[in-house]
Amino acid sequence: MGQDAASRHVPVMRDRCVELMAPALDHEGAVAIDGTLGMGGHTEALLERCPLARVVGIDRDEQAIALASERLVRFGDRFVAHHATYDDMAGALATAGVGAADAILLDLGVSSLQIDEPERGFSYAQDAPLDMRMDRSEPRTAADLLREEDEREIARILKVYGEERFAPRIARAIVRRRETAPLTRSTELADLVLEAMPAAARHAPGGHPAKRTFQALRIAVNRELEVLDRAIPAAIEAVGVGGRVVVMSYHSLEDRLVKHAFAAGAEIDAPPGLPVVPDEAQPYLKLLTRGAEKASAEEAEVNPRSKPVRLRAAQRLRPTPPSRRRRDA
Repeated sequence: MGQDAASRHVPVMRDRCVELMAPALDHEGAVAIDGTLGMGGHTEALLERCPLARVVGIDRDEQAIALASERLVRFGDRFVAHHATYDDMAGALATAGVGAADAILLDLGVSSLQIDEPERGFSYAQDAPLDMRMDRSEPRTAADLLREEDEREIARILKVYGEERFAPRIARAIVRRRETAPLTRSTELADLVLEAMPAAARHAPGGHPAKRTFQALRIAVNRELEVLDRAIPAAIEAVGVGGRVVVMSYHSLEDRLVKHAFAAGAEIDAPPGLPVVPDEAQPYLKLLTRGAEKASAEEAEVNPRSKPVRLRAAQRLRPTPPSRRRRDA
């Protein structure tokens, strides 16, 4: 099964992630947190490149943890898994027995495991139950959401999380359809979205018209933006001085949250023109990337799932002043 995980999963921007994290992991006792373990590709690369480091891998999907654990068994106690959502940095630190990490990686979005297994219902290209739960112990599926929410809320989800301009039309069609039979299958939803759109939009460039609807439902079912909004400040607070945080986003809503959190830490928090900037107003982060980096054209060709990625990284310069620390971090 370990080999199966390696063959099924191509880690996005693996070498760049390792390059950014490795300088903080070159000492005895170094600890990294892979907040989105998936099938363990990034963690494997870190453990190979950084022989002094241990890695705690967080994932909400128990199947992913099982696959990754078999893949990484050769590293012994240098790897340990933590079943949780990736905002649980405190739990990961406790698992490692340390007060701060040296490097943290977040590879956001849906994993290859979840996309490739039809029964998970993440893909509009394969017929499956409308599930979309990353953690199958959670009670609410995408089918439940479409059956229970009113038209206005469904439209809001599609517009905000999927940036779908035809959200009201699709929401109206979903509510109309459930009057006779609720949507329960992925292909049913994909066909309904196609029919609800104006004819001219059905063949527009950018992939299947249902792609944005499926993205929106996945985000809503798994409360991804809520988790991310907690996870970024939690990751920043979980690294010690000199520690590094690397985040890969796959759509604009994610990237915006990451960009703002990093920018806030890299700015001087004082009025312009002060002769001396007080310590508490000094930046506590240093940006390690100029804007958001993308996968190379070569990688995007070999691994199409890397095409939308936006990578940002930052290094902690000093502790966050209490006045600038988020209460939920």
